Amino acid sequence: MASNKLSLFKKIIATVKSKETLNYFTSTHFWGPVANWGLPLAALADLKKDVSIISPKMTLAMCIYSLIFMRFAIMVKPINPLLFACHFTNECAQLTQGGRLIYFNFTHKENPV
Repeated sequence: MASNKLSLFKKIIATVKSKETLNYFTSTHFWGPVANWGLPLAALADLKKDVSIISPKMTLAMCIYSLIFMRFAIMVKPINPLLFACHFTNECAQLTQGGRLIYFNFTHKENPV
């Protein structure tokens, strides 16, 4: 049993030290999406903030931007699932923000007398 665990550990270490893994972690295919995760994280943090801070133009722009780059992530060779996940998360957060804004605008209209 102990030798199986040691063997598995050695395989994991060999995979981490492999040239392919090191090339991936030092490429823009990895660091581009990692740097880009700031966008969806900021959008997710804004979900708890007041609706009045939502910019409809920026929300629409971010939705279009994320849709374009989701497509790019699956069209580029090799496919970049990390980039796709980043933009999918951002798309969901932006659509939620847009929905919050629409709901706020419809429910907070002054009733004409």
